[in-house]
Amino acid sequence: MTNTDKGTILIVDDVPTNLKVLFTYLGELGFNICVAENGEDALEQMPYAEPELILLDVMMPGIDGFETCRRLKANEETRDIPVIFMTALSETVDKVKGFKLGAVDYITKPIQSEEVLVRITAHLTLRRQQKTLEKQKRQLQQQNSELEAFAHTVAHDLKNPLNAIRGFSGILIDDLAPQIDSESLESLRNIETASEKMADIINALLLLASARSQEVQMKAFDMTEVVTGVQQRLAHMIEEYQGEIITPTTWPTAQGYAPWIEEVWTNYITNGLKYGGKPPRLELGATANEENGYIRFWVRDNGPGLTEEEQSHLFVPFTRISQVRIEGHGLGLSIVQRIVEKCRGQVGVESQEGYGSTFYFTLPMKGER
Repeated sequence: MTNTDKGTILIVDDVPTNLKVLFTYLGELGFNICVAENGEDALEQMPYAEPELILLDVMMPGIDGFETCRRLKANEETRDIPVIFMTALSETVDKVKGFKLGAVDYITKPIQSEEVLVRITAHLTLRRQQKTLEKQKRQLQQQNSELEAFAHTVAHDLKNPLNAIRGFSGILIDDLAPQIDSESLESLRNIETASEKMADIINALLLLASARSQEVQMKAFDMTEVVTGVQQRLAHMIEEYQGEIITPTTWPTAQGYAPWIEEVWTNYITNGLKYGGKPPRLELGATANEENGYIRFWVRDNGPGLTEEEQSHLFVPFTRISQVRIEGHGLGLSIVQRIVEKCRGQVGVESQEGYGSTFYFTLPMKGER
């Protein structure tokens, strides 16, 4: 075992006897020891000593331990190094001051070797675990960024050939319908329908990626205009399902990003039409909460309701409630959640089997920060 196997410790103390005792004891245990006789010396050593932990005396000439610690924590290069104060002072106010400055622990003089070892070992272990987690976090962030960039590129590149398939299949249906048998015509229609579903999935992936990375400016917008646009956008689907949409005469003014909020309403209303009652009856509304400064917007359906187990999986990407009840690709509600959270709101559902479901999202009121 080499001296650096257990880590590097910087001991800062103006009393030579204390330095000698700690240097000998910890050195024999396999730690790499650096020493400094005052705060100025300790700060000068930091760039090349690179300690994993600092034992810092409180009472020293020049800048004391508190000021030394303050400067260490103010420096981005040294702020995360654990600092353990060594002091003969027992007043609570001094310990509180040290913790406020960023120290992780105290050792009271006269030094007890076993206590020093226990505290050093504990904080070195915590610091190494923290560094490991930070490294893993950076790796995951990089992998997520690369994965999202890849997904965005693939989805974008697929749009052109897919649009060609949709366009040509439509042309073939129009031109060949009078000439071909019903089975062949149905096959062409299946191609057209499948390509439309693929286009929806690609658009959802692109929206999911942009909702994570894109920064938008929050501002007040006209919810009446947004909801009206969604109803016009879904007019064919509303007619197909013979749905009834009930909206309030006026909407409270919220802050958000209107194009994204349109996607939220589109998703909620689409799900209500598909999985609500037969025929579906959807009631839209909003409730303002002056106390917390948020508005809750909601869609209440007349469907069969959801179990608690089904509710727990609703906003998880690429999951479905069941193969029977949810036929989509499992992206819609996760996109809703990401969009609303990016707009500083929350999403949720309230449901009970046999009594329908209420899907909601919240947005800050106009003027709230």
